Amino acid sequence: MSKVVVLDYGSSNLRSVAKALEAVANNDHTIIVSNVSETILNADKVVFPGQGAMGQCMANLKEQELDEVIRECILNKPFLGICLGLQSLMDHSDEDGGIKGLGILPGNVMRFEDNVKDEEGNAYKIPSMGWNQVYQSKPHPLWNSIEDGSRFYFVHSYYVKPELESDVAGSTDYICRYASAAARDNLFATQFHPEKSQHAGLALLKNFINWKV
Repeated sequence: MSKVVVLDYGSSNLRSVAKALEAVANNDHTIIVSNVSETILNADKVVFPGQGAMGQCMANLKEQELDEVIRECILNKPFLGICLGLQSLMDHSDEDGGIKGLGILPGNVMRFEDNVKDEEGNAYKIPSMGWNQVYQSKPHPLWNSIEDGSRFYFVHSYYVKPELESDVAGSTDYICRYASAAARDNLFATQFHPEKSQHAGLALLKNFINWKV
C-alpha cells in the first residue's frame, strides 16, 4: 500500500490537506500526518503544505531538522508543495526582512506592490484572497483533466519569481503576472491551495496521488 505523508512542522492547515487527500485516495493509499524523519523518508510520496510567515516556517523546519529531510525526499520521490511549501523552496524571500529559503529552486519570493489600481481605478487588496485563474505554462501529469485557466483558491501577500522559465508550470494575474505553480522532475508546487479549491483542486490532488515518476 502506498504511503503519502503530509509533513507536519507546525503549520495550521495540515488537517484540511490530509482530509482532502483522503477524499481522493482509494484503498491503495494511506495518508499520514507526521514530523518523524524516518516516517517521512520512508513515504512513497510527500506533501509539504504551509501558511503563515516564511521566517517562522524556516525556523520550524531547521529546529526539527526537517529541512534536510525535504531535500532528500525531493531527490527520489513525488513531492508536492503548497503555498509556503512552494515559497520555501526558493533561494530567498523578502519577507521578515529577508529570509534564506531551502534553495531547491533558484529564485526569489517577493511581496506584491502596494497601491496598485486596476483598470477601473480600484486598488488591489493585499493579501490576494479568493479565486483566480491559473494558466498552465507546460504540460504536466498533475494538470491531467484540469482545463487551462481553471480557478483555484489563493491567500497570499508574497509570490515566487523563479530564475528559470523552465521551472514555471502555471501563472496567474494579480497586480502582475507571477508563477503560481512550479515543477521540475518529481517536484510540483503551487501557490494556491488545492485543498480549498473544490473540483479542480481535488483533481490535482488525485493526480498527485496517482503520479508515477
